[in-house]
Amino acid sequence: MNTAPINASTNSRRNTYVLSAMQALGGTNPAIVIAVGGLAGQQLASRPELSTVPISLFHLGLALGTIPAAMIMRRHGRRTGYVGGTLLGALGGLIAALGIYSNQFAVFCLGTILAGLYASYVQSYRFAAADSADDAFRPKAISWVMAGGLVAAFIATQAVILTRDIGITAPYAATFLALAGLSLLAVPLAMTLRIRHVRPATNQLQAGRPLRQIARSPYFVIAVLTGVVSYGLMTLIMTATPLAMHSCGHSLRDSTLGIQWHILAMYGPSFFTGDLIKRFGKITISLIGIIMIAVASAIALHGISIAHFWFALIMLGVGWNFGFIGATTMVTDCYRPEEKNRVQAVNDFLIFGSVAVASFSSGHLLAAEGWETLNLLVFPATGIIALALVWLALQQRRLAVRHAN
Repeated sequence: MNTAPINASTNSRRNTYVLSAMQALGGTNPAIVIAVGGLAGQQLASRPELSTVPISLFHLGLALGTIPAAMIMRRHGRRTGYVGGTLLGALGGLIAALGIYSNQFAVFCLGTILAGLYASYVQSYRFAAADSADDAFRPKAISWVMAGGLVAAFIATQAVILTRDIGITAPYAATFLALAGLSLLAVPLAMTLRIRHVRPATNQLQAGRPLRQIARSPYFVIAVLTGVVSYGLMTLIMTATPLAMHSCGHSLRDSTLGIQWHILAMYGPSFFTGDLIKRFGKITISLIGIIMIAVASAIALHGISIAHFWFALIMLGVGWNFGFIGATTMVTDCYRPEEKNRVQAVNDFLIFGSVAVASFSSGHLLAAEGWETLNLLVFPATGIIALALVWLALQQRRLAVRHAN
C-alpha cells in the first residue's frame, strides 16, 4: 500500500536530476549566444550599431516561443516537446555557423532566433520539475534544475575558449557548431524523462478556468510581476555593466571576471534556495531577492571602482536567484493541473518579453542617460514590488489566522 508514494517520490527526484542535466546543456545556449553573438555580429553587420541585434533577436525568439512551446507540450507531452526543442537548438547553431561561413548577417540572425526558440523550452524545465513534485519537494526541485545553469556557465566558457580560434577565415563559426552539438547531447536525456502525458481531447484543450479569471488573483499578479522585475532589471543592469566598466577605464579582463562572478552568484545559491524557501516561505525569499537587487544598484551608485562593480554584480546575481526562484514557486500555487501549460506560458512570455525589452534598451539607455540614471530606475520598480510582497504576506497571515479560528 505504501509503494505508490515512494515510487512517485523517486520518479520525481529522477526527473529533477535529468532536467538539471538538461539545464546544464541547454543553459549553454544563451551563454554562448551572449558571449560571442555580438562579436560575430560585429564582423557581419553593415553598421556597428547592428552588431548586438543577433543577441536581442535571441531574446525576442525566447519570448515569442514560450506560448507555442506550451501549446505543443500540452498536446504532445513535455518529452516530445523537449526533444523537438533540442533539435531547434541544433538547427539554430548550424544556421548561425552557416551565416558566419557565408558572411550573411541575416542568416546568422535567423540562427540566433532559432536558438531563442530552443531557450523557450529550456526555461520551462523548472516548471516540469515542479509539476512532478509534491508540495514539500517542489522548491528544491526548482532550485536543483536552476543549479544546472551553474554547470552550463562553465561548459559554455570552455566551449568558447576551445573553439573561438578554429577557422581563421570564419571566427566563431566553430563555436556555434559546438552549440549545435551541445543541443543534440540533450536529446537522449529528454528521452529518459518519465513524465506521464495523457493527450487531451479537443474539448479538453481549453479546460480549466479562463486566464482572465486566474489573472484577477492578486497573488498571481504579484508573483508574475516579481519574476518580471527580477529578470528584467537583472538583464538591464548586467547588459550595461561591461560597457559602463569600459567607459570608466577598466579592462576587458576586469569586466569579464565581473560577469563570471555574476553568473556564479546567479546559479550558485540554487543549491540551498529551495531549503530557504521551505524554511522561511516563498514570499519572504522573493522579497529578500528584490531588496538585494535594489542594494546592488545602491552599491553601483556609490562608486566606480572595480570592487564596486564586482560587488554590485554579485549582489545582483543572488538577488535574481532569490527573486526568480521565489516567484516561480509562487506561480506554481496559482493553477490547477489542467491549467498549468497556459499559465506557465503566459508567465514566461511576460518575463522574457521584459528581458527582450531590457536587452534592446540597455545600451541605448546607458548611452543616452548614463550609468547613474540607469541604476536609479531600479528603485521605483523594486520599491513597488517590495511593498506588494509585504502586503501579500500580511494578507496570507490574516487568512491563516482566520482559518485557524
